[in-house]
Amino acid sequence: MTQNVYDDAAFFDAYSRLPRSIQGLDGAPEWPALRALLPPLDGRRVLDLGCGFGWFCRWARAHGAAGVLGLDVSARMLARAEAETRDPAIAYVRADLERLDALPGPFDLAYSSLALHYVDDLAGLLWRVHAALTPGGALVVSVEHPLCTARARAEWSADAAGRPTWPVSGYLDEGPRATDWLAAGVIKQHRTIATYVNVLIRAGFAISRVEEWGPTEEQVAAHPEWANERQRPPFLLLAARR
Repeated sequence: MTQNVYDDAAFFDAYSRLPRSIQGLDGAPEWPALRALLPPLDGRRVLDLGCGFGWFCRWARAHGAAGVLGLDVSARMLARAEAETRDPAIAYVRADLERLDALPGPFDLAYSSLALHYVDDLAGLLWRVHAALTPGGALVVSVEHPLCTARARAEWSADAAGRPTWPVSGYLDEGPRATDWLAAGVIKQHRTIATYVNVLIRAGFAISRVEEWGPTEEQVAAHPEWANERQRPPFLLLAARR
């Protein structure tokens, strides 16, 4: 079962104060790049995996989607999503992405923002998503970049001979990683970029875009606090079609 840290009161309170939780999609620096991967939404049926507060669900409807289904394991997240949504064409369902049965498709777009790195059985989930999409249907996702989910050292360092060492370790050793992010012991699943790509291919997807996202120079000029994010990409963006 997916670790449901978002229903922990202290974690939820801290998460609710993040810019992306207050400002929505506009508070997510990677959103412009992710938005550019989306197909036209007019009349499309949309699935949001790990919908959180429902920001994307509402955006999709505002941009022409015929209907949106948002899934999330967190009751707290869904309660806020429902409180901020006044649209009968948007449905929210509490669901563990690890234990989904067949999805109630068909959908024209499956979308997921920063949720799939929590899922252990990613291959099984992507098989079910593929089956729920219409022929030619799109999948657009973002995950925490594998350089971040690998066991990380705080800074660059040197060995006894003075040679620089890598700032991450265990990159090829895939599996769960415990990290202290807003709370102690948050579990994320570390995978290499190759694994993300190959699990999509094995599920039957045709990959159309892979992007290692970092802020543009224009974004850094507007938000100097993002400058360090150009040292290594914080997010991996993937687009594919059924």
